[in-house]
Amino acid sequence: MRLMLKFTIPVEKGNEAAANGEIQPAIEQLLEQVQPEAAYFMVEDGKRAGIVVFDESDPAQMTKINEPLFAKLNAAITTVPVLNIDELRAGLG
Repeated sequence: MRLMLKFTIPVEKGNEAAANGEIQPAIEQLLEQVQPEAAYFMVEDGKRAGIVVFDESDPAQMTKINEPLFAKLNAAITTVPVLNIDELRAGLG
């Protein structure tokens, strides 16, 4: 199933993680783990944020994906299933 994981990092923790070098390895670990089809990074409500779209068939993997973001970056995470346009058309068709 294709999932969209959105995360935001609190400003203080993000500043701390950027200063001590923890932010880049945490994000690199996420990208290596999920092998995303797309990844975007931005600022949302004054916080560092990202959106990563990837396929995952095993729901148990979500703990392994989420926990490093929680533990290392104190991230708030939202994960939702998403469709591309061809999948939407097939579902509606």
